[in-house]
Amino acid sequence: MIAYQKFTLENGLRVLVHEDKSTPMAVLNVLYDVGARDEHADKTGFAHLFEHLMFGGSKNIPSYDEPLQVAGGENNAFTTNDLTNYYCQLPAENIETAFWLESDRMLSLAFSKKSLEVQRKVVCEEFKEHYINKPYGDVWHKMRELAYTTNPYKWMTIGASLQHVEDATLEDVKAFFYKHYTPSNAILVVAGNVETASIKELAEKWFGPIPAGTKYNRNLPIEPKQTTARHLEVKAGVPLDALYKCWHMCARMDERYYAADLISDILSGGGSSRLFQTLVKEKKMFSDLDCYHFGSTDAGLMTISGKLVKGVNIQDADAALMEEIKKLQTSGISVSELEKVKNKAESAMAFEDMSLMNRASSIAMYENLGDADLINTELSKYQSVTAEQILEGSNTIFDDNNCSTLYYLSNN
Repeated sequence: MIAYQKFTLENGLRVLVHEDKSTPMAVLNVLYDVGARDEHADKTGFAHLFEHLMFGGSKNIPSYDEPLQVAGGENNAFTTNDLTNYYCQLPAENIETAFWLESDRMLSLAFSKKSLEVQRKVVCEEFKEHYINKPYGDVWHKMRELAYTTNPYKWMTIGASLQHVEDATLEDVKAFFYKHYTPSNAILVVAGNVETASIKELAEKWFGPIPAGTKYNRNLPIEPKQTTARHLEVKAGVPLDALYKCWHMCARMDERYYAADLISDILSGGGSSRLFQTLVKEKKMFSDLDCYHFGSTDAGLMTISGKLVKGVNIQDADAALMEEIKKLQTSGISVSELEKVKNKAESAMAFEDMSLMNRASSIAMYENLGDADLINTELSKYQSVTAEQILEGSNTIFDDNNCSTLYYLSNN
């Protein structure tokens, strides 16, 4: 049981405190309810650009990193299609330094042309290095565009085009900040060797005076049901042919999510999983093969991807993969196999909760989904999944008409 207390400031900032006296450390985590899906189709990559800009100096503090390092702290951030999360860890007695730093950049960034140019250059280099020049780097650009026609999940967090970040103006950036980086659109979690009463005082002192801003109301286009299979073939200078298949699946807070998550583990959760045993170990068609999903807040994608062994025909590999899927759809799963994947899910969750930093970000993310207490109750949802739900989920998700397939072929 992970205990926490919650209160909300007058400006709408939700604050959750998790006391843990077993550590000398404290974590301050600020989650903003903004991700790549909240961008305009002509101006993508902004949420990720902000992950960098937020370290470029704020209204009263020219450098974020230096004061934190002096206080013995470390920090990082990440952006997804759904959210942006900033976190720092430092000795608990220096927690006010984190409040000072985080509140100032929520109040206002410095917004200098120099900072924008520096961070723009960093992001553009990242785009080129990981998504243009890297083998298989453009797979998810192509896959998302193939699988989505309407929903903004059709572009990656880095952005749909390098041009969008290159063309971003200071006015564009300011407008994005004041729309999304407000107390009413944020969640603050403090975890570690702290007292809730003193954290409440610090929250009021540092974050209380920040204007609430206008609460952002998300109204995104819903992806229509896919009714015909989609297929794309790409040739590139890569070492091995690769196969990528995606199927639309339910949203994160849908009750069917837990069966879908377990299905991904049944198919590829380690060396004893079905796909690995049959297609990697026995038939030696793939050198690696994974089944996974992104845990997207809105309806997302179940994916199977793998590199082929040299000389294997990709259509044969695709057919062999679908044969394994059909086995799950017709024969279902035994009680012992289901228990095994449930136990695996339980140990993964327990391992994740061991880290103070993970606990803080999990509380923030669950609160953002609408229920922070999922950190304590979600395991029971996995444990209650039945073999019938696995069978039903397999047949619903792995419908041929719900599938987008990418053959990424080597032209070497």
